[in-house]
Amino acid sequence: MRDIYAEMFGQKPPDPMEAARRAMRPPLRSRFYRNVEVGEAGEHGDGFAILLDGRPVRTPARRLLAAPVLALAEAIAAEWRAQGDLIDPARMPLTRLSNAIIDGVIAAPQPVRAEIEKYLATDLLFYRASEPEGLRARQAQFWDPVLEWAREALGARFLLAAGVMHVTQPAAAIAAAAVAIPGGEGEVADPWRLGALSVVTTLTGSALLALALAAGRIEADTAWAAAHVDEDWNMEFWGQDALALARRAFHFGELKAAASVLHALG
Repeated sequence: MRDIYAEMFGQKPPDPMEAARRAMRPPLRSRFYRNVEVGEAGEHGDGFAILLDGRPVRTPARRLLAAPVLALAEAIAAEWRAQGDLIDPARMPLTRLSNAIIDGVIAAPQPVRAEIEKYLATDLLFYRASEPEGLRARQAQFWDPVLEWAREALGARFLLAAGVMHVTQPAAAIAAAAVAIPGGEGEVADPWRLGALSVVTTLTGSALLALALAAGRIEADTAWAAAHVDEDWNMEFWGQDALALARRAFHFGELKAAASVLHALG
């Protein structure tokens, strides 16, 4: 009898976790196009569409892959041009984000907005370390300027806590900061801005970092560093983990894609 495990994975049966990971990785598709262009969506829809050899790209839900502004469409097209012999979605964070916005956020923006607003009650920036003093100082270095911006620009005064015990934030502060989230009462929702804000909020654990990034108060690198103050502090003392760093690099690509959407929208 042929040894199926040997044929598929080598000379011995695979580790079950590794087998599961391999099964979850979809096979990469060969590049099937030569030219990538951007054109007005025209009769296909609004905005600027991505064209592969003159044909429009479709999202997983078969909607037109089109961006609301030309600069953003050109950035998406650049990801498609950068592909080699195989198309690797892992190296196309802006395309993945665009698909998610087109297929999900456009049809239902309010739940996305509500989820961002929920973070304002338990934002990362509120919870400070009790010790050591060096970590407290680094948290203050990265987090205090954003809280100061929220006070001055948004009129939102939040409370800080030492440790992880929940602190109830003033309703007035949450309401003041929530005004900066697109799609509030009487305002038409901007699904692209909402989708980008949602990604930054989820990746950083902070709606305030996302709003400060959208307002141009901080850059993507600063938002990322602020979100990882505690993790970076621990790595300085206990060493780095290669898998964790690879995962962080992947997520940083997602954050930069979201930041590029916010920047393109102005």
